[in-house]
Amino acid sequence: MSDIDDFLAMLATERGAARNTLLAYGRDLRQAEEMAGSALATLSAAQLAKLGQGWSSLAPSTMARKISALRQFFGFLVDEGDREDDPTHALPRPATRRPLPKILSHAQVEALFQCAEAEAGSERPEAVRLLTMLELLYGSGLRATELVSLPLSAVPRDEPFLTVTGKGGQARLVPVSTRAKKALSHWLVVRPTKSRWLFPSRTGHLTRIRLFQMLKELAVRADLPPEKLSPHVLRHAFATHLLEGGADLRALQTLLGHADIATTQIYTHVDAARLVKLVNERHPLARARASD
Repeated sequence: MSDIDDFLAMLATERGAARNTLLAYGRDLRQAEEMAGSALATLSAAQLAKLGQGWSSLAPSTMARKISALRQFFGFLVDEGDREDDPTHALPRPATRRPLPKILSHAQVEALFQCAEAEAGSERPEAVRLLTMLELLYGSGLRATELVSLPLSAVPRDEPFLTVTGKGGQARLVPVSTRAKKALSHWLVVRPTKSRWLFPSRTGHLTRIRLFQMLKELAVRADLPPEKLSPHVLRHAFATHLLEGGADLRALQTLLGHADIATTQIYTHVDAARLVKLVNERHPLARARASD
């Protein structure tokens, strides 16, 4: 599969994109690749700027859709570790705001874990595996691909770290919480033994699509809207909740494996939105005006 096909598959499985959206994005991305004369994933900022100039005569809505497709595509590549930089800063900026990442509340995360922990108490390998993966997604901020493709050798012995290698070949150390380490130890006892993968399947390792399905099913059992949950949403929750707790942005950049801190800064906007809401709802002057 090409990078474009991988991106469209992610939109379909993880974001539930409609068929018409997938067709439009696929058409826009392949047309952009054809116009550029090179593989889309390899384009530079200068090449994207030239593409944007070529679209200047299009209707504003059409141009905005094409730019949105490119921004999401390159954001996907960066998040997957296939590129270190996001060249879409060179594209024209339509008069729309970048959507903030979806996040889960602390109460929703707690509901997920309560359900997963109760099920893991049955000692069923599938339930223990799901709890372990949930701990690593929310507790360490792993990407879906990084999680499902973890080799058994990445599991720490005495050190509280996982060695994670993204698709771009960039390795980083990811802290493993006490909770996650306990879940990992439990999973290692019950997992199938003849596999080099931490989360094996019949043909290799678990797929990201299957992981997505498992999380949706867990959301239903935890009485949460399934559309609110995906591996990426848990990664966003990890980042946002750490930032709310006072984490340093540079430390968060390292934990998430972002090459450019500008990618990490979206979480400051999420936290800022929460703070504005807090002021509007809880500030004494806000309450005084509401009572007038």
